[in-house]
Amino acid sequence: MIRVVVVDDQSLIRVGLETLLSVEDDITLVGQADNGESGFGVVRRQRPDVVLLDIRMPGWDGLEVLRRITADPELDAVRVVMLTTFEMDDYIFEALRSGASGFVLKDTGARDLLHAIRVVAAGESLLSPSVTRRVIDHMAAQPQARPHPDLHLLTERERQIAAWVATGASNDEIAAELVLSPATVRTHIGRAMIKLNARDRAQLVVFTIRAGLTI
Repeated sequence: MIRVVVVDDQSLIRVGLETLLSVEDDITLVGQADNGESGFGVVRRQRPDVVLLDIRMPGWDGLEVLRRITADPELDAVRVVMLTTFEMDDYIFEALRSGASGFVLKDTGARDLLHAIRVVAAGESLLSPSVTRRVIDHMAAQPQARPHPDLHLLTERERQIAAWVATGASNDEIAAELVLSPATVRTHIGRAMIKLNARDRAQLVVFTIRAGLTI
């Protein structure tokens, strides 16, 4: 069962998500809050698999809550999906740097939202091609690459596959390109994440782009 907490200051959004999740056999809502500070408290108590977190809230905004979640060792397994009304570049870049697993627009359809929860709970990232492209362009425009201090620990194959991950390609697509099995690709990605201490695939993308790794 995937355990979810919703943190959003709009009651209509919270009620809608509660109704949506209530009919799913493999997802359950274990808590909700209407502001960042109380939301962080709910997350600490419930330790859900996934948090649906509004980016813009009064008081502690979503980025502050996200930073507190990712800084807490006891919440290491919690994955965060940011909820937003539109794709805001500054928020996107900061959220990815801070460990967000992905983004969902509030007007996303029910099927896509449920898919997002399941994907993130399974340890994957949720970055649309448009977001991935903008992250790459943003990082490329920085004055200099800032490689991860443990980048040297990656094998050549792990570097290669990490670079493919940063293109937004799926495990199956990477496997087809490199003539490997998806399981092998998944293993290399897992090892790279461990070596770089990446919370998930989305953070691995950020580390890879900042290091200037390309296919």
